[in-house]
Amino acid sequence: MSMNPAAIMKMMQAKATFDRNHPKFGAFLKAVFQGGVEEGTVIEISVTKPSGQNMTTNFKVMQSDLDLLQELKNMSMNQN
Repeated sequence: MSMNPAAIMKMMQAKATFDRNHPKFGAFLKAVFQGGVEEGTVIEISVTKPSGQNMTTNFKVMQSDLDLLQELKNMSMNQN
């Protein structure tokens, strides 16, 4: 699976902009994943809209989720 170099560059620029706009988020993810996320970990996500409406969900990490993350990591390493 090969990506267009222009598409890769556009994604990298978008990621750089996201990182500048939300510097704490990257640090948070790094701290969470630094020790390794293991099967059984619960991940919860909450979204609050400007209107005040709040939605929250969570899921328990399964081995198949960890396998997917590893595959994505391998793909990103192969792009470099």
